[in-house]
Parts: sequence; structure tokens; C-alpha cells
Amino acid sequence: MKKTIFMAVMMMVSLQMFAQDQIRRPQTQTPAAVPPPLALREISGVVKDAQGQTVIGATVFLKSTKDSIKTATNEDGIFVFRNVKMATFVLTISGVTYKSLVARYKQNDAVKRIVLDPITLKDESTLLNEVKINGTPSIVYKPDTVEYRASDYKVRANSTIDEVLKKMEGVEVGNDGSLSIQGQSVGKAKLNGKTFSGGDVAQAIQSLPADIVDKIQFVDDYGDQAARTGVKDGDPQKILNITTKADKSVGTIGRITAQAGNDDRYNGQLSIQRINGNQQISLIGRLQSTVTGVASSGGGATGRGAGGATGGGGGGSPGTLRTGNPTFTYRDQWAPNLQVISNYGYNFSDNNSVSNSYGQTYSTRGLGTFVRSGTNQANSHGHNASFEMDWDIDKQNYLQVTPTYSYTQSTSTGTNFSDNINNFTKTGFEHQLNNSGSNNVTTTPTYGITVLYQHIFTKPGRNISIQSSITKSNSQTDKDANNRFRYYADTTQNLLLKDSLVHLLNKQSSINTTFRTSITYAEPLSKASRLEFNGQMRRSNNDNVAISDTVLANGQTQQLHRLDNIFNYDFTEYRASLSYRFTATKFNFLLGVAAVPSQLNGTKVNTGTGQDVSTAQSYYRTIPVFRFAYSWSSTERITLNYIGTNTEPQFQQIQPFADRTDPNNVIVGNPTLKPSFSNSLDLVYNNYIANSKLNFSAEIRGTTVSDQITSDLSQIPTLIDLTNPKLGYKSTNQTNYVNLGGSHTVTGQYTIAKQLNDRRYNLNLIGSVSYGYNNAMSNDILYHTTSWKFNERFGPRINPTDNIEFNPYIQYQLNRQFANTTNATGASLQTTSLAVDGRMYFFKTWQINYSASKNFIKGITGGGNQNPFVINGGFEKELGTKRNFVLTFSAFDLLHQNNFIQQTQSPTGITNTISSSKSRYFLFGFRLNLQQWSGRASRNGRDMQRRGDGSFIY
Repeated sequence: MKKTIFMAVMMMVSLQMFAQDQIRRPQTQTPAAVPPPLALREISGVVKDAQGQTVIGATVFLKSTKDSIKTATNEDGIFVFRNVKMATFVLTISGVTYKSLVARYKQNDAVKRIVLDPITLKDESTLLNEVKINGTPSIVYKPDTVEYRASDYKVRANSTIDEVLKKMEGVEVGNDGSLSIQGQSVGKAKLNGKTFSGGDVAQAIQSLPADIVDKIQFVDDYGDQAARTGVKDGDPQKILNITTKADKSVGTIGRITAQAGNDDRYNGQLSIQRINGNQQISLIGRLQSTVTGVASSGGGATGRGAGGATGGGGGGSPGTLRTGNPTFTYRDQWAPNLQVISNYGYNFSDNNSVSNSYGQTYSTRGLGTFVRSGTNQANSHGHNASFEMDWDIDKQNYLQVTPTYSYTQSTSTGTNFSDNINNFTKTGFEHQLNNSGSNNVTTTPTYGITVLYQHIFTKPGRNISIQSSITKSNSQTDKDANNRFRYYADTTQNLLLKDSLVHLLNKQSSINTTFRTSITYAEPLSKASRLEFNGQMRRSNNDNVAISDTVLANGQTQQLHRLDNIFNYDFTEYRASLSYRFTATKFNFLLGVAAVPSQLNGTKVNTGTGQDVSTAQSYYRTIPVFRFAYSWSSTERITLNYIGTNTEPQFQQIQPFADRTDPNNVIVGNPTLKPSFSNSLDLVYNNYIANSKLNFSAEIRGTTVSDQITSDLSQIPTLIDLTNPKLGYKSTNQTNYVNLGGSHTVTGQYTIAKQLNDRRYNLNLIGSVSYGYNNAMSNDILYHTTSWKFNERFGPRINPTDNIEFNPYIQYQLNRQFANTTNATGASLQTTSLAVDGRMYFFKTWQINYSASKNFIKGITGGGNQNPFVINGGFEKELGTKRNFVLTFSAFDLLHQNNFIQQTQSPTGITNTISSSKSRYFLFGFRLNLQQWSGRASRNGRDMQRRGDGSFIY
């Protein structure tokens, strides 16, 4: 028993000792320390509505014991607060037509990034049951860019891009293909970031199909150098950039239009394009015979017209016009780092026009009236070509080389008649008639090259660039002018005082060589700020020769040295600016100063002495640089820009003696003339409320001008006949140049667009008002003119069904001008326009299109149709399984009332121009649309990524 107990004890001791070697007792652990709270944190979330759609532009306010921050949700309904001091806070969320929501949050104060659960706002009105937002607004405002999502604007199959643009808020499209956004004209077209069809806007939007478009971008373009470096200078050009859909990036498209009608009218268009990523090959051409100088059915260059062929241009003298303008574009990616783009275009124009006008002139010496008429045949043709090479040498070096060439030749033959009656204080009554005939031929070849180089340093944001260009043109003109002057003693043509003939031959040569170079440098100071330097030099060399001969009665010629005009001059301008730029999440600003010295010098032959006379002028100006922009979100922004512009006098304006090239209009230079300088402040506000489909844009610009270069027009008494003083006097116009200050203008404009019922109803209200105060001189007496211009237009677009388009509008324009001279009379012109256009579709493949406009004009007396009623119409029939073959018939000005009157106001008088074009004609023809697509652009079996402008990254 003892032995058994002893053995058991020994086993337990052994196990205990073994266990101590194999199993360690756990040591006592102290509790983990709680991490300290963070000083700052980021808080984000998403706001949705009751249907689960994101809410864009909702206001989110965060309040804590140490925070008070406000922001707005972006295009995806997301809000982000950075640098929040407390993790316990209260959010207040509100949105248009939503009930405000207040929520209290207590979050972990040791978490750096806090993502809140989705926040749901309840509808305040049942109207929002119709609202559908897919996460991205239709309009987005980016720096220097307004972007429209094309898929939100529905058009019928086989439509072109101009039909999409007409539906976009704030965009106006003219019958002639002219384009404007929020009152600003668009001057150039691009496709996926590169110039398309030579930049011709009309060709781009009237030839490219609408269903290939992903986004429409309107860009403030400061040039290629600014686009690469971000250093901007001067006023931008508004351009159109069309980005294609990803699945419409490889394919071939074609469009053919052929129409013919009465009075030798026709319209032919051809468009063939191959697109494969960055590769674009296109041939676009148009051949037309139409009319000019007719009233637009839409009230101007941005008027609306009926479907089918356009009814002619809205400008120029009334008459007929034949035009043709084929262009060829080639763009390709020759290597991953080398892209080329080339354009060639040929154009011709044959214009036969008539003109009839009347009006009055006034000066400090009395009033005058005039009647003018004439005919003119102007023919021109030309070539233009360009080649651009973009070479990304490596990640740090970029080179662009762009040679250009153009050639134009124009001929003009015309006859003109003028009847002028003046009642002046010194010379008394004057009555002069002039019958003239002229024949002019001008040729102008122009060629040049531009080279841009940029180097990007290793330090992020630091870069330097240099751009240099040289352009040379040589214009040669031969003029043959035959004038007959007759002077009468009274208002009739019964008492002839003198009858004289003047037949002049004039040869002109103008050679211009312009060299420009620009250097930019950007030095980052922090992630949000940098210094920018921009240095420019522009030198223009001009050689001008004008020699006149008179044709004697026997047909021989005799040189008139007193009418010769021979001079050459150089103008050199330097510009150096240093600016500080700060860019934050919601705002950015640019502040700096620019120094602008310039010099103008040249030599002119004094025809009186035959000696060379030299003139030299030096100028200097300091100009502030300022730009500010604030964005509440991607759909709401405000910008404020200051623009200072220096305008130097022309050499002819500072020549130190009289120029008598035109004996009836003598020009006397002023060698002490200074450059004029304008100060402009431009404030622009844009807001697109996506959930309400409401877009509002407003702009106000004020401009003052100091040292304005002003013409001082005087009437100098001269004898009608030096050999017979009893015949009395006539007045010769003499122009002197002076600097005046005090002129200013203020212009405001706005656009309000509201979309209803899934964009089937589009309400557009566009308005502008401007006031101008202009100092002027007449016969060495200072006076001023004031002008007011009002323009209001309401134009809804109504599409109640897919088969009906109905677009009425009403417009009111008022132009008023007053001058404080003794003999001036005020002018007031009022125009009320009522118009409608649209389409109706029936039996699936038939369409009727129409447009009608009625104008009521007040303030003009005599001549012309002051209340024209213009009606256009037509029909179309679609054929084929894809309905891509269309028979067309169009009729223009059915009532033949498109003879109207236009008034032009100036500080020295009023001119009324009468139109009498043969504007009633018909066109019958067809249109064929072809498309074939093969998918997305790819490389090495993978879809290619794209930049913001639509170009593909190789």
C-alpha cells in the first residue's frame, strides 16, 4: 500500500516537472491602450431621394462645437468634408423641392476617413415623381468648359449634330450653320480634341450624325501653348469639341444630299468619313446656288429654319450666290507618341448682288441726305492647307510643328450711283451725283509655320515652353475706277453746275511679314499654388505701294504722283507678365501684372516733295492681370475676369502729312497719337439645377476706354471748279485722328432654360441690354452719342409626341441712339418678330416641315417691306428598311415677301438698306445616310483609354 502511494506521488511530481518544461503559465497582460483622438478627419456620404436616385446639388451643412462647414453634393450625389475637427456633429441636408433633414452623428474620433450611410431625402412635392436622375447631370461646368451629355437630348434616327444642339439649353443654331452659346459666337470645330474639317463649324455640325456623339463641349480656347502649359493670356476663342461614343469609335459614315429647283437653284452635299480611334479620314463638300441678304426666319444669324435644305444666307447684299467648299482631313496616330493632322480645302464663291440704301448724315456743320444703289459681281476662289505634327519625344519633352499655306484670288466688277444733298453752315447748299464703275482683281498668297516646344521638369508642375511663328503674305491688287461727278444748283437735276469725268488706274502691293515668339514658365510653390511667367514678342513688317494713273480722253495714261501712297513700317510689341495662381477645391484665382512696351516706326514718301519722311513712336503700358472663379459644384460656378487691352494706332493714322489718294476723302495723320487702352470687367454666373432641369446663365461686362483713337471728320469747303469760282463750293471730307477719353459701355445678358416632362417641353428665355456712351469729334468740336439696345426673346420647343415638333417664339428688339450735336436727330428702331417652325411625322415614314415669320418694324420711313411675312415649307419621304434614303421637297418664301429693310446706326448718321432678293424658289431631291460600325477602339486586344477631350491614349 505504501509502495502504491509512493509511486503515485512520484508520477504526479514527474508530470508537474514535465509540464513546467513544456507549458509556460500565461503572464498577466495589461489592457491595450485606447488610441488618442485625431485632430482632423474626412467625412463623406451620398444623398439620395425616395426612389434611390442620387440628389445633385443638395446643400449639406456640418455643425459641431468646433466646426461650421457647408458644401454641396456633386454630379454623383456625393459630398465630402475635409479637415473636420470633431467626430460628433450635426448634419443639415436640404435640396430644391426636398424636405430638409437634420441628423446627429457620433463617430469614432480615431478614424481618419468616415463614410456615412446613405442619406435619403423625402420629396416635398409630388412633382418630383416625374424626375429621373441617373447620377450625372446633363450640363457640367468645368474650368473653361461647358459640357453637355448628348444622350439626354433625343432626336430622330439619321439626324445630324445640329439637331441635337438645337435642343441644348442656351445653344442657338442658325440656318447657315452658325453656332452660339449663351450669346457668344463659336468660331471653330474639333472632333475628339483635334481640328475637324479645317475648323468649319457648319460643316461639322451639318455632316456628322447625331448618334455618334457622347458629349458636346464648348471650350474657352487660349491656344495650343496654353492648353499644354496652363499659362493663359488674352481673350479666348469659343470652340466646339465633339466627343464620340466609345462604341462609335471605329466605323465609316457617309451622307449624300442632292437637290435641284427653279431659277438655277441647287444644293449638293457629300460627306464621307472613316473613324478608327485617333484616326480620322474625311471628305466633306458642299455645292450650292442660293440667295443672299434675305431675312432669316429666326430673326437673325441664329434663326431657326424648316427642315431640309437651308434657304440661303442671312448677310451680305441681296442677290444670288454660288458656292463650293470641299475639304479633306487626315488625322492619324503614326506611333504611340506621334500624331499628325492635315487639312486641305478649296473654296469658290460667285456672288451677283444689288444694293439700295438711303439715309442721313449729320455733323456740327449741318445735315445731309443720300440715296445709293449699285450692282456688283464678286468672284473668288482659294486654297488653304495645313499640317500639324504632335510628337511626345518622351515623358518630359513635347514638340509640335504646324506649317500652313493659303492662296486667294478675287475679282469684283460693279456699278454704283449716289445722290448726296447737304445743307452746311459755311458752304450752304450742295447737291452732288456720282456714277461709277469699277473692276478690281486681287491675289494673296500666304504661308507660315509655327513651332511649339515644351519641357516638363522632374518636379511636378514645373514646365517651360517656347512657341515661335512666322507668317508672310503678299497681296497684289489692280483697280480700274471710272467716276462721273455732276453738281447741281438745287434738289432737282435741272440746273447743272459742272460735269466731270475721273478715270483712275490703281496698282497696290502690300507685303506683310509677322514674327511672333512666346515663352512661358510655371514654378509650383505648393500643391495648390504656383508662379507663372509669360513673355511675348510680336514684330510686324509692312511694305505698301499704291500708284495711280489717270486715263486721258484720248485713252493714254498719265501717272498722278500726288495720289501715290508709298510707305513701309514696322510695329514691335513686347509683353511680359508675372502672375500668382492659386487653385483650391472650389475656387481658383490668378493675380499678376503685365508690362507692355511697343514701338511703331516707318517711312512714307511725301507726294508733295517727293522726299522720304520718317516717323517713330514708342509706347508703354502696365496692365493688371486678374481672374477669379468659384464653383459650388460641377453645375454651379461664378467667374470674374479683368481684361486690359492695348490697341496701337495704325501707321496711316500717325503719318505726318495729308494722304490725298482719294481726292474726296483726305486723311491727315497725327504723329503724337497714343495707343488706346480699354479696361473690361466681366462677371459670369452659371447654374444648372439638375433635378429641376433648369439652367440659368447671366453675364455682365463693363468697359471703359482711355486715349481712344477717334476720327475727327471735317467738311472742308473747296471750289467746284477752280477756274470758275461762281459755281460755288463743295465739301471735301477730311479725317484727322485724336485721342479722347470717357467712352464706356455696359452690357448684360441672360439665358433661362427649363426642361419639362422628360425634355419634351423646353422653355427658353434669352435677353440682353446694353448701354454705350461714346465721345466723338466733328469739325474739331467735341460731342458724344449714347445708345441703348434691348433684345428679349422667348422661344419654347415643344415635342408632345415623337411625331410632333412645334417651336414658336416671339422676339422684341429696340435700338435707340442720341447725339448732342446741334444738327443730330435721334433714332429709334423697334422690331417685333413672331415666328414658328417645326415638323410633323405621320405614317411612320412621312414628314412635313414648315417655318413662318412675321416682322413688325417701327422707326423707318420710306422704301422696303417693313412687315414681311415669310413662309417656308416642305415634305420628306423615308425609304428602305433603315429609312436612310429620303426623298425631299422644299419651298421657300411662298408669299414672296422676303424683301425687307435694315437700319444701321453710327455716330455720324443712319443708313437704311433695302433687300429685294428673288427669294421664292423650290428644291426637289434626295438624301442618303450610311453608317457601318465595328466596335470600340482597341490596341493589343484591350480597349483604349480616353482623355477628357475624347482623344484616345495609345
